[in-house]
Amino acid sequence: MGFFSRLKAGLSKTRDGFVKNMDYVFSGFSRIDEDFYEELEEVLISGDLGVQTSMRLIENLRQEVKDQHIKEAGDCRQLLIDDIRRQMDVGENAYDFEQETSVLMMVGVNGVGKTTTVGKLAAKFKQEKKKRVLIAAADTFRAAANEQLKEWADRAGVDMIGGQEGSDPAAVVFDAVQSAKARNCDILLVDTAGRLHNKTNLMHELEKINRVIDREYEGVHRETLAVLDATSGQNALVQAREFAAVANVTGIVLTKMDGSAKGGIAVAIQSELGIPVKYIGVGETVEDLERFDADQYVNALFDLKDEDDDIAADAEGQARAGEVSVSEVEAELSDSVEQETEAPEREEELSDQTEDKIEVSEGEAELSDQAEMEAEVSESETGISDQTEDKIEVSEGEAEFSNQAEEEVEASAGVSERETELSDQAEEEIEAPDREAELSDQAEEKAEATETESEPKEEKRGAFFGFFRRKRKE
Repeated sequence: MGFFSRLKAGLSKTRDGFVKNMDYVFSGFSRIDEDFYEELEEVLISGDLGVQTSMRLIENLRQEVKDQHIKEAGDCRQLLIDDIRRQMDVGENAYDFEQETSVLMMVGVNGVGKTTTVGKLAAKFKQEKKKRVLIAAADTFRAAANEQLKEWADRAGVDMIGGQEGSDPAAVVFDAVQSAKARNCDILLVDTAGRLHNKTNLMHELEKINRVIDREYEGVHRETLAVLDATSGQNALVQAREFAAVANVTGIVLTKMDGSAKGGIAVAIQSELGIPVKYIGVGETVEDLERFDADQYVNALFDLKDEDDDIAADAEGQARAGEVSVSEVEAELSDSVEQETEAPEREEELSDQTEDKIEVSEGEAELSDQAEMEAEVSESETGISDQTEDKIEVSEGEAEFSNQAEEEVEASAGVSERETELSDQAEEEIEAPDREAELSDQAEEKAEATETESEPKEEKRGAFFGFFRRKRKE
C-alpha cells in the first residue's frame, strides 16, 4: 500500500465527519445565498479549520462565485477544494535543508511523538537520502528518554550523543555539535524535552540551545520543527502559535493523523500562522512518515483520485502498451528465429532420441539374448541336474552292484578259500597215492601185494578225482 492509500485511510474519520457535512450543504441548497454561506462556514469551523481560516475561505468563495457567475451550489464544491489546496502549498524551498548541512531541532509538548519522529527521520535520511546522520539526546528530564532514543538510533543505524539524566540539555547539544563537525555529518537531529507553551523557564531553555547552535555551528542550515498531535485539534494550533513565538518554528510535523477526526487542523495551521506542514505521520513505522504533499492531502481528504498517481498510472499503462506491442513483435521475431535455430537442434534431439531408442532396443535385445542364454543355461543346468541325478542313481545302482559284486567276490573268495582247502586236501590225497605208489613200488620190489588189496585203492582214487572235477565245474 502506497503512502497516499495510507493517508486516505488515515483521514477516513475526518472525511466521514467534516467532508460529508460539507457535501450535505452543497447538495442541500438549490441556490447560492447568505444561508448557504453561513451553513458552509459553520461546517468549516466545526471541521477544525479555525475561525479565521473558515472566514477567509468563505470570502474567497464569494469572490469566485461573483467573478464566474456561478448559480448552482453544487458548483461551489470544486472552487472550495481548489482554494484549500492553494492554502496548503508548502512552497518550492521547504525541503532545501535535506540537500545542505543542517541541524533539525524538534520541539513540542509531552506525548506528541517527538522522539519517534526523530528516529523515523534519521532512518529516512540515511536509507533514502544516503545522509550521514547524528542524533543529540537533549531530553535529559524524562525518565528512560535516552534509552528510547538509543533504540531508535540503533534501528536507524546512526550514532547518538547523550548525557546523564538531569544534565544541562545545552551542554549535550554542544557536545553533539562538536561531534557532528568532527565526523562531517550532513544532518544533526536534536530531540528536546517536552514542555508546555506556558512554561517560561522551559521556553527559555530552548532559546539557550539555539544560541549554542548558532555560536558553535556557524553557517549551518537551521530548522525548528514543531511536532503536533493532530488529534488535539484547535489545541495544536495554540501550541504551534506559542512555540513559534519563542523558537522560530520553520515547519510543522503532524503526527497521529490516522486516528484523528480533526484532520482539518493542518489547513488552519498553515493558513493562520503561515508555517508549512513539512511532514505528516499516519502510523508507527518508518514508512508511515512522509513529506507533506498538498495535492495528496486534499485528494485524500475529499476522497479524490490522486492526479500524480493517475498520470503515473497512465504513463505506466502507455509504456506497458508500447512495451506489449513491441514485445509482441519482438516475441514473434524471436519465436521465428528460435524456431529456425531450434530446427537443427530439434533434428539433432530427434536423432539423439532415435539413437537412444536404437540403443535402448539393442540393449533390450541384448537383455533378451542374455535372458535366452540364461534360460538355456538354466535348461542345461536342469539337464545336467537330471543327468547328475541319473548318474547319482546309476552310481547308487553301481554301488548296489558293487556291493553285490563284493558280496559275490567275498562269496567267491570264500568258495575259493574252500576250493583251495579242498585242493590242498586233494593234492595231499594225490600226493598220498604217489607216496603209496612209491611205497607200492618199494613193496613190489619186496613183494607183490595181492590184487584184492590194490583194486580197492584204485577205486577210491578214481572216485576222489571224479568228485573233485565235479566241484570245479560247479
